[in-house]
Amino acid sequence: MEALLVSTGVVALAEIGDKTQLLAFMLSARYRKPWPIIAGIFIATIVNHGFAGVLAEWLTTRFDPTVLAWVLAATFLLMAGWVLVPDKLDDTEVKAGRLGVFGATVVAFFLAEMGDKTQFATVAMVAQYQAFGAVVVGSTLGMMLANVPAVILGDRLSGRLPVKTVRVVAAVIFLGLAVAALMAALR
Repeated sequence: MEALLVSTGVVALAEIGDKTQLLAFMLSARYRKPWPIIAGIFIATIVNHGFAGVLAEWLTTRFDPTVLAWVLAATFLLMAGWVLVPDKLDDTEVKAGRLGVFGATVVAFFLAEMGDKTQFATVAMVAQYQAFGAVVVGSTLGMMLANVPAVILGDRLSGRLPVKTVRVVAAVIFLGLAVAALMAALR
């Protein structure tokens, strides 16, 4: 249960102001079809974070637990700093074309999540908690908690979130995870 709750909270906070949240705002404003966009975000996230979880499980079988604990501590520490840096959405335009709004959202979100901080967070949390399902479900839930309001409320929400405060809270949580992983590495 802890893995589910922590991954949900960490990813939801890390996603505030992230490029994929900006993408959700943009898709909402452009297409004004919230349900295909929300469904596309869900599918892209579950697949992307599922791959991240599989990678984490593979890594845990290849590395000594002590080495992995040190790597996790360093990863969470880096995440604490990374989450403080605001993201910018590339100027590339997402066109629905033959894929439709749903397909365009799936492709755009899947690609935007590749190498994103929430994907790295998912890898690190699956490795730390050894709970693939709980972390992937939690990280997907966190993505949905951050992005569904962005889709539904669109531009009205964008200027009203205390993004800097949310980033600091997320950084503190990642710092706490780094300390926990460091303590595990020292044992």
